[in-house]
Amino acid sequence: MPNSDLLPSLLYKINENQLALEAAIMELTLWVEQRGAADVADNVRGALDTIGKNEEFIKLTLAVLMTPE
Repeated sequence: MPNSDLLPSLLYKINENQLALEAAIMELTLWVEQRGAADVADNVRGALDTIGKNEEFIKLTLAVLMTPE
């Protein structure tokens, strides 16, 4: 398998890790918010919004890269 064939798989795994981290961070955000740190929770949600906004582009790019030629 040429190294170039590994790129789509690598990007897919990186994306999976990103989504897992996003979920874990959201759990921590809810925990922090329940303990009265709403301003911290809002800041974290703002950062997580960036992940959400980029997620669709990442999915589309992965779909193109993983489509056989």
